[in-house]
Amino acid sequence: MTPSLFQDLKDRGILYQLTDEGLASHLAKAPATLYCGFDPTSDSLHVGSLLPLITLRRFQLAGHRPIVVLGGATGMIGDPSGKSQERNLLSEEQIAKNLAGIRSVASRFLDFDRGPEAAVILDNRDFYNGMDVLVFLREVGKHFTVNSMIQKDSVRARMEDRDHGISYTEFSYMLLQAYDFYRLHREFNCTLQIGASDQWGNITAGTELIRRKLAHAHPGGDETAPHPAYGLTHPLITRPDGVKFGKTEKGAVWLSPDKTSPYRFYQFFIGSPDSVVITWLKFLTFLPLAEIAELEAKTQTEPEKKAAQKALARELTLLVHGQEALDRALSATEALFGTEIKNLDEGMLSEIFADAPTSRLPVRRIEDGLLLVDLLAETGLFQSKGAARKEIPAGGVYLNNERVTEPQTRIERAHLISGKALVLRKGKKNYHVVRFED
Repeated sequence: MTPSLFQDLKDRGILYQLTDEGLASHLAKAPATLYCGFDPTSDSLHVGSLLPLITLRRFQLAGHRPIVVLGGATGMIGDPSGKSQERNLLSEEQIAKNLAGIRSVASRFLDFDRGPEAAVILDNRDFYNGMDVLVFLREVGKHFTVNSMIQKDSVRARMEDRDHGISYTEFSYMLLQAYDFYRLHREFNCTLQIGASDQWGNITAGTELIRRKLAHAHPGGDETAPHPAYGLTHPLITRPDGVKFGKTEKGAVWLSPDKTSPYRFYQFFIGSPDSVVITWLKFLTFLPLAEIAELEAKTQTEPEKKAAQKALARELTLLVHGQEALDRALSATEALFGTEIKNLDEGMLSEIFADAPTSRLPVRRIEDGLLLVDLLAETGLFQSKGAARKEIPAGGVYLNNERVTEPQTRIERAHLISGKALVLRKGKKNYHVVRFED
């Protein structure tokens, strides 16, 4: 028997916090509308956004209607959650560019032509057209006390930081997000907001606003009575060291192929440590839990085969970038460790070895009789020709991933990949790319 969506979320560990235990029965009664917001602080989303996007996809596949809210308004304010300093305010032009990029990413996860459960993308900037600050304070601000707002973790943490504190601008962020939920509830019958655990304060502000607005509209009602607005949070996806993935973190892995190539995206997940790979498989893939359990057993008995990492990288690259990109990533990965490296095109060679040291030499050096030992010393792979000459017969030197054992080996044009470059390797991991120019 296939488990319910709610049970599957629990079994995978995705369900972290709930505002109301009645959500399970609410989802079981009829298709629901839910939303998740994304602030446009970049023109792409990154791997830290995978879990909310995939969770929205799970809901849609189960028959519910997802809404993606792009923070054209809230993005101009800045969410203090998880941040130790005030964010830089973006220009309207940059926000417009970022919104377009995020729309493109979201369209790869959700179906916008799926009938009643077709996904919707909205810009919350539109919620505030014609609204001035006085109207906002009367319609929203009066429903919140400062006492309750400063109890939110994201606000309290910033208030305790004497060096930076929190501006009124960011302090007001939760009111805007709360109003987003209210507008969606009113206009789309949206009854659920999802987000990462650091969004708990903002999400509960939304459910509180809906309850109070409904009670205000019906004075005889009980403000503490159950209401059709729920919040659900999932765990944060973090790096193995516990640091939250972010757009400004060094080495951010993006979901747009022009910012992080499919090959590098694939390699990132191949490199997942054993300590997190099973959790990521549960969170980020649609593989059955029984299959994930088998991969977990293989990780424990045959960790060197990286079965779980390969499954994770395969599933996510296919989902985010498509079959053709996955095929290219697989071919490039095989080439990296085999003699197929000679068949790479210039673009893929540059992609694979983007971080490898590179030297540039005139192609006439080959015509003049370039010895491998000279090149090994010139590139710095060895400190001297003598050291290179000694290591070559021992089998520790590779030319285009082929072991070389003859110290007098000469570089020929036939060695060049795409007629332009060759790859030297010392030992298992020390690569150096040599590009030859006319």
